[in-house]
Amino acid sequence: MAINLQKGQKIDLRKESGESLTNFCIGVNWGAIETTKSGLFGFGTKKVVEDVDLDLSCVMLDGSSNVVDWLYSPDYNGWLAQNNLPLGKLQSYEGALRHSGDDRQGDVGGDDGLDNEVITVDLNRVNTSVEKIYFFINIYLNQGQSFDFAQIPFAKIRMYEGTPSRVNSVFSNFDIVTDSNFRNKRAIILAKLYKKNGEWKFDAIGDPTEDNIFVQTIDRISRDYK
Repeated sequence: MAINLQKGQKIDLRKESGESLTNFCIGVNWGAIETTKSGLFGFGTKKVVEDVDLDLSCVMLDGSSNVVDWLYSPDYNGWLAQNNLPLGKLQSYEGALRHSGDDRQGDVGGDDGLDNEVITVDLNRVNTSVEKIYFFINIYLNQGQSFDFAQIPFAKIRMYEGTPSRVNSVFSNFDIVTDSNFRNKRAIILAKLYKKNGEWKFDAIGDPTEDNIFVQTIDRISRDYK
């Protein structure tokens, strides 16, 4: 049975059999913004869907909170190169973490049960210097858009065995409440994997922030989260 996590809850990565969970997926699911507006000349109504483009990223830190590796969208590489910042990529150096790619819409018509963006993890291949792996999402606003996490109908993260397109067994779920506390927030630090006494554990964080872009979130994590 999957573990339903609460904000701040920490768990061991052990299955019911006692075996360590080392190969799994971190999936994030969210909804598009759907509203109803009056039709032409005020007659009838029509449903309006506003795409929600969230970017799932992760950053890997050593014991001193120095960045060792990262996954974030290569779509920003033009801007990153102009500002002399590390370019985005969808696979870690050792291939231990892999990103499924960008989803620019979110679920329409309610939760479809699938994850919009997924990072697969193989803890056996993670660089030995990595002590913490943080997962986070940022809102990308298209031209003319203006919304925050308080307006997004739902956002969820789960850990499961399988692939980005197939769920074999769900290990844990973490529902992120997008309510008034998320007003004016453009990023959420979702969770972290971390080593303790040589074993990997999971921490459900769920902290919203006002960061406008992922590089700000990475700086915040390496500075404020230990």
